[in-house]
Amino acid sequence: MSITQVFYTSRKLAETLAGNPYMAVISITDPTTPAARLDPLFRHILRLSFFDAIPADQFMPPLPGLFNRDMARQIDTFVQELHAAPFELSLMVHCEYGVSRSAAIALFASATTGAPLAAREFTYEANTWVIETLENLHPGLTIDIPRPEACTERRLAQRA
Repeated sequence: MSITQVFYTSRKLAETLAGNPYMAVISITDPTTPAARLDPLFRHILRLSFFDAIPADQFMPPLPGLFNRDMARQIDTFVQELHAAPFELSLMVHCEYGVSRSAAIALFASATTGAPLAAREFTYEANTWVIETLENLHPGLTIDIPRPEACTERRLAQRA
């Protein structure tokens, strides 16, 4: 297995991290903001820009700035190429706040590669439009979004 771990975080934290050539990054920003300032030691970076929004109606024409099938294909291709690499690496996904878009993409990466997702129980606010669009690329793939109570259970669990 090439992708050994999946993480998700906020833009603010991602911009403070020291680069690592064995960590790939999917960088998600809003269309109205500049690209994230990531350490140049991150060698494998996919940059995408879309709003954290869900279309009101599936029959409406696509609106500028919304996540779409082309972006989903770019993510899928990036993840599959990383996973086929002859060396081990981890994958970090960031978006502006590290809650919805990054969580959705991290869930997808974990589901398609089998790599464990750090803090998975906190992904309960994952963007459902992003997940549905990514799931449509892989018939039969179902991405399970944890229920909100799972993070409470983790917070209350006895620590080792």
